[in-house]
Amino acid sequence: MSKKGTIKKLSLCILCALAGAMSAISVQSFADNQKDALPVQEIRNFVEVYGQIKANYYQDTKDDKLIKEAVKGMVSGLDPHSEYLTAKDYEDLKEHTAGEFGGLGMEIGKRNDSIVIIAPIEDTPAERAGVKSGDYILKINDESTRGMSTSAAVKLMRGKPGTPIDLTLSRKDSSTPIQVHIIRDVIKVKSVRSKLLEDGIGYVKVSNFQERTTEDLVSHINELVKKNKTPLKGLVLDLRDDPGGLLHQAVGVSAVFLPQGKVVVSTKGRDGRNTVSYKAEKKDYMPGKRLVGKDPLSNLPAYIKDIPVTVLINSGSASASEIVAGALQDHKRAVMVGVQSFGKGSVQTVIPLSNGSGVKLTVSLYYTPNDRSIQANGVVPDVEVKSEYDDYQMREADLSGHLNNPKGDKETKGKIDEDAAAKRKEVVEKNKAKSEDEKFDDLLSRREPDPTKDEQLKKALDLLKDSTLYQQSIGLAAKEKRDTKKVVNDEHNAEN
Repeated sequence: MSKKGTIKKLSLCILCALAGAMSAISVQSFADNQKDALPVQEIRNFVEVYGQIKANYYQDTKDDKLIKEAVKGMVSGLDPHSEYLTAKDYEDLKEHTAGEFGGLGMEIGKRNDSIVIIAPIEDTPAERAGVKSGDYILKINDESTRGMSTSAAVKLMRGKPGTPIDLTLSRKDSSTPIQVHIIRDVIKVKSVRSKLLEDGIGYVKVSNFQERTTEDLVSHINELVKKNKTPLKGLVLDLRDDPGGLLHQAVGVSAVFLPQGKVVVSTKGRDGRNTVSYKAEKKDYMPGKRLVGKDPLSNLPAYIKDIPVTVLINSGSASASEIVAGALQDHKRAVMVGVQSFGKGSVQTVIPLSNGSGVKLTVSLYYTPNDRSIQANGVVPDVEVKSEYDDYQMREADLSGHLNNPKGDKETKGKIDEDAAAKRKEVVEKNKAKSEDEKFDDLLSRREPDPTKDEQLKKALDLLKDSTLYQQSIGLAAKEKRDTKKVVNDEHNAEN
């Protein structure tokens, strides 16, 4: 048989298989929604393109690769947050949300184009082996790290718990390389950090929302209370650059500060159907099998739900962090400080597939307790404070194919902030004169909250120390929006 005949036969087989599959789907779709119909012409077009690739592409391409890429394109074309996950991608995602992996337990970065250890994580194999902040990694086992990316280095150092790894390190006060033999272990990534800023006022930073974030937050608050020796008078919750994570953990974090039973967020599916409300209740922040476990909020001092709270947000605060910010703002439970958040108001669910892969699909949009949608808009701070790191504010509305705001609210796109850009330029110029050691010290210092170097944090702290100013700032963003709307309406009525 000729090559052309083979391709034609292959195309017909694929068409029949696809048509059969689509027919099965279409029957179910017809039962659910009679306007859906089998897209025969589109399937025919797909098969024709597939056949042309097999016949004419400059190199032979495996069938599974073509189908996999077609599926990826089909899902990614829906919106920026839906995607097809290979078996490896699916496992990585589960590992990330669980906050556990097999590895050494240290944060690394690049310095002088080399891999440097920023800090070992407390009580991990790396810390127990004597690894120190500022050590350079020269070799991982026998492989040189020269020119290696941080992601490649992480990939080499992660592995099955119980397996060995050798690192060759260069240390500032050592004239010879240091050999370190480490046994990998299960590393539990902590998504919460904390510090007592001053007497009576605590600071907690949530970097993302993992399986144990609510428990970790309560634990850190209790540790702050213990360090303070008396009840806390106020708390700063830092959600800046928090990309989000698990929905039920966002509900749990909100429940730390809200009275029991208060609505945290609602989700609405296709055409506004299947509305589900999530409240500050154990069944909503400990779903499924977790419900039988101990309530993480049972150890929380009751007065925490009443003390003044300020929340730091910026254009990197997205998804689950926006759920928390929106809930606390609507209930007038906290003052939002910083710049407008990212605007990701959609909810994704990961559906496992039979071959070990998965598909992450946007299944609904979420709404704040006051029925606001922040999709392509974001949470507006009550008190706006810019920093040099907000010189360009990338947001959901900048993403190609993003979903529109269902309420018809004006979309907020990213922009270059000239004031912040000027600040950033000034900082960059100052840094040029610094040595590599000074730059590294700056990197380490940014891990510690310091109101003298952080304008947004300073403002959040000042609000907590001034009860009158704090009360005046609660719900200020909503008030300003109402006042603006009233002015617009008054002008419109005057024109009429």
